[in-house]
Order: sequence, then C-alpha cells, then structure tokens
Amino acid sequence: MRKQSNYSAAPIGVFDSGVGGISVLKHIRELMPHENLIYVADSKHAPYGNQTPEFIQDRSFKIAEFLLKHGVKALVVACNTATAAAVAGLRERYPDLPIIGMEPALKPAVAATKTGVVGVLATSGTLKSAQFAALLENYGQGVQVVTQACIGLVECVEKGELINPSTESLLKQYVQPLLDANADTVVLGCTHYPFVRPLIERLVGADVVLIDTGAAVAKYLKHRLDENQLLCVSNQAGMVSFWSNSEIISTEDIISALWGFNVSVARLKG
Repeated sequence: MRKQSNYSAAPIGVFDSGVGGISVLKHIRELMPHENLIYVADSKHAPYGNQTPEFIQDRSFKIAEFLLKHGVKALVVACNTATAAAVAGLRERYPDLPIIGMEPALKPAVAATKTGVVGVLATSGTLKSAQFAALLENYGQGVQVVTQACIGLVECVEKGELINPSTESLLKQYVQPLLDANADTVVLGCTHYPFVRPLIERLVGADVVLIDTGAAVAKYLKHRLDENQLLCVSNQAGMVSFWSNSEIISTEDIISALWGFNVSVARLKG
C-alpha cells in the first residue's frame, strides 16, 4: 500500500446496486468529513437481489475497475447482496486494496432481543446467499429468526417514493409477519431500507428496535484506513461525486433528496 504522504488524499469508492448505499455514504461522511468520496449507483441493474450471483460479480468487478481508474484508496461494497456474491472475488483480485463489505446485522440483533425473536427484512438474493446461511449458523442459535424478502421495496426507494401510500402498503405486508411472530428486533438487511425507516418505525411501533449496519461499516472503514496509514490529513471538507446509470430522468433530484444537498450526478456508462 502506498504511503500516507502521496496517497491519503485519494478518494474512497463506494457502490451499490442503486441509491441505497447513500445511507452508508452518509455515515462515512459524518465520521470522516475530510475524506474525498466517489459514489456509484448501478441503478440500471437494481435490485441485485433479482440477479444471478455471476451477474452481480461481473457488475462488481466492472464498477471496481471504474473506481480504481479514478484512483480510489479503498472500496466499500455498500450492498448486502453484492457483498455475498462478489466481495470474496474482489478481495482475491485486489489483495492490496482495503475492501469493506456489508452483511445483515444479525449478531447485534440477537444480543438486543428480549423476546427471543429477531426479524430480518432483506432482498431475496441476500436471504438465499451462503453468507446469510453462515450468519444464521453462527449467530442464530437459541433465537427464532423470521426472514422476510421485501420484493419491490428497493424499486420504491430508487424512484424516490419514500413516504407515499403504495410504499407504506408494501411495507405493511412485509412487517406484519414479523410482528405476528413477536419480533422485538428487526434487522434492515438492505442499504435501501434505512431511507424508509420512518415508515417502518410507524408500522412496528416504539417497542421494536431497528438495526442497520451503516455506522458500523463507517467505523470499520476508518479503522482499516488508519492501520494502512491512509486517513486523509487535510482539514478541508472532502469532495463527494456521484455517478449513476439510472434510466429515471429525475435521478439527480432523487439522489439530492437522499443525500440532503443538491448534487450533480455524472452519467455512468454500462
């Protein structure tokens, strides 16, 4: 790994199947405001949960190559499904690059539950993955884990439909089985889902704890950068750039709304 003196100002690359990973990007920005960030939304191919592992791996490799051409010093795979399908291959291909993945926060959820029932909201791709099966094996013993594939929810977020009646109706049918099973802790197992957290909170009530991993991923990223002497030493606010291959005309408005500031979005080919 190159030394801090000539490499610390290099950007951190973050990507997701669409705009959901912006929820992780916000945690990274909050924790490390001086870092330069590049975010890639592969929205044309979202949700990855509907794609084959081979397709997801191919997309992940192509996006990683794109980000490396932009000189990134670390890569965050801000997608549970892409992590399950591609992070091992990415680490094998780029052994010198710090690569941080995502996984549903089952371990802290098991520690938090009082009823002994944990709910997991995720894409079908994540729930079917070997990675999730391993999480269940390692951390799901002694509790009941109720899983729910949230078909169509990623698409709602991609279109910026965060608080409308159709999104609420969709969520209602997904959270009700978890409530019926007496789940008191629910894992948001997709980076898109924190953007509809207010709706989920309204539906599950104040007694149910919602858990996502964005803050933990940001902390671990900072640790990896620090141990590799890659933390930015500038005192200036870092630059943030956005790329997307979305076919939705209002993509720039949607990303600006999710990020919280007006931004320009460059066109990603492919």
